[in-house]
Amino acid sequence: MNAPADIKSYMLKVGQRARIAARAIARADTETKNRALLAAAGALRRDAKKLISENAADVLSARAGDKDAAFIDRLTLTDKTVEAMARGLEQVAKLPDPVGQISELRQQPSGIRVGRMRVPLGVIGIIYESRPNVTADAAALCLKSGNACILRGGSESVRSNVAIVACMHEGLKAAGLPENAVQVVATADRAAVGQLLAMNEYVDIIVPRGGKDLIERVMRESRIPMIKHLDGVCHVYIDEGADPDKAILIADNAKTQRYGVCNAMETLLVNEKIAPRVLPQLAKIYADKGVELRGDEEARKLVAGMKPAAEDDWYAEYLAPILAVRVVKDLDAAMNHIAKYGSQHTDAIVTENETRAKRFLREVDSSSVLVNASTRFADGFEYGLGAEVGISTDKLHARGPVGLEGLTSQKFVVFGSGQIRT
Repeated sequence: MNAPADIKSYMLKVGQRARIAARAIARADTETKNRALLAAAGALRRDAKKLISENAADVLSARAGDKDAAFIDRLTLTDKTVEAMARGLEQVAKLPDPVGQISELRQQPSGIRVGRMRVPLGVIGIIYESRPNVTADAAALCLKSGNACILRGGSESVRSNVAIVACMHEGLKAAGLPENAVQVVATADRAAVGQLLAMNEYVDIIVPRGGKDLIERVMRESRIPMIKHLDGVCHVYIDEGADPDKAILIADNAKTQRYGVCNAMETLLVNEKIAPRVLPQLAKIYADKGVELRGDEEARKLVAGMKPAAEDDWYAEYLAPILAVRVVKDLDAAMNHIAKYGSQHTDAIVTENETRAKRFLREVDSSSVLVNASTRFADGFEYGLGAEVGISTDKLHARGPVGLEGLTSQKFVVFGSGQIRT
């Protein structure tokens, strides 16, 4: 795909096409949208070898650019991840269509009936970095929720993204829907991002997905409302009432199942009463997997060779095999730590004590709060949303993994039988 010479003119045309396509997608019925998704899923499976080949070229370029292991992991497509993208599209097709749903319909003293109808947001601009699976997930969710999308993936994944969008276009065409409902920005020039963030005439919502530098830039420059999260400083607290075997399994998985993702545990908090029983065992597991531990004084007393944690470690989103560890007095101390250092993303407690579990759920102010489960479950697919366009730690509109409902809004609808106001 050739880069456009005039970025501003090019981006305006992209926005104009998206706005026109958004009207067609908004009025498409559920069966038509599902037909597009299923056809696109079939195209992804058929073209799996091509997708992996295009992705291999992206990975080769990223390695030549000295990208780290976590970056390469996020970028790489395999047979398994292509199949997961296809299944994600099929799962979205099976989900109830929120568009047009009417809720809270109540009759008023005047005789009118007032309710709320779910409607698409319009045009959604999604800016992301190295994960090509975002291309399929975001396009599917935008399509099913009746929105057009403008996808601006990173330069490192451009070949992969173009190949994936070609499959989405095939699905749209098969269903008689406009291909411009899903567009990829055809340039890696950073100026395109600036233009996209200023196109409030054509774009209704911006969703940034990527590193802190990207999201901070979008926050500074955007003239368009956003759905976002900045950091993923996720905690697991092992309570004194935890089942030790369960705690070890969860704390291991939350950190080591995958390092370079926003819902991986970055800080482990352990109650002082159970720490001597579980922390040495966990340290052995982490050491065998090459995880570097940085702990407070009490944690270091229990694990020989653990590095001392600095203040910055409690704020760190490592996205790497590094883990901060703190031994705490009780539940309140754990929640105080999370309140001070956390990012309101995902936090978990491991306990068999129902009272403390309920307190943790009520009082920890994060977009996902879990009891006796790994933080790695904080994901749209695992939550049954089909996929996610991103995770929001904001408190307005959408919070947590953003699926179909998060990509719609509500408007008031009124049914009357000739009433006039006096």
